Amino acid sequence: MKASYRVTFAALALAAALLLFGAIGAAGASMDVPKPPMDTSAMMKGTQTAVLAGGCFWGMEGVFERLKGVVDVTSGYSGGDAESAHYEMVGSGTTGHAESIQIHYDPSQISYGTLLKVFFIVAHDPTELNFQGPDYGTQYRSVIFYANAGQKQLAETYIHELDQAKVFPKPIVTQVAPLKAFYPAEDYHQHFLDRNPGYPYIVFYDLPKIATLKKTYPQLVAAGS
Repeated sequence: MKASYRVTFAALALAAALLLFGAIGAAGASMDVPKPPMDTSAMMKGTQTAVLAGGCFWGMEGVFERLKGVVDVTSGYSGGDAESAHYEMVGSGTTGHAESIQIHYDPSQISYGTLLKVFFIVAHDPTELNFQGPDYGTQYRSVIFYANAGQKQLAETYIHELDQAKVFPKPIVTQVAPLKAFYPAEDYHQHFLDRNPGYPYIVFYDLPKIATLKKTYPQLVAAGS
């Protein structure tokens, strides 16, 4: 269940969180980050898809839909079956699902490797096992759901390089798992951050990620985001 906070603390929470994330980024990551391995996604024609999980999908969606070359982002569930792909059931932590996002992107504008870089450095803390911030349970685990062998190899290689470079103070625990299916979440979860920017959870945990993205990788941010 998402943590709830009194709205009267929203302004203070935002100020503190912006200071924290603006200074050190996700998980206290060093800003000296290796470039993602070369991939061939730029040569692919048409829109491509990536499915990632890293805690609450509200903030994940908010980060990735602000990137140049990202066509659309959908919040949903992956890792379990169709029958259990419902918020109340996923929240039990027993369905095998992780709160996930499905990213449709233009590989001529942004590569799969760049998406992974944002995933690791901005969107979540890849060193937290089966939780993310205040949210605990396997439904909040860090996962890269790969759709093909190329995505799998690139993800595994990049995790190794980030660990070798000691970008984070602890080892990365992100799983690399085959994508079996993605199930869109209920309508009220879609674009939640943009529709509820003053919601206390968004203010404290997710808006700082947007600030970090804009400060650290301004060249990746779409105009008007």
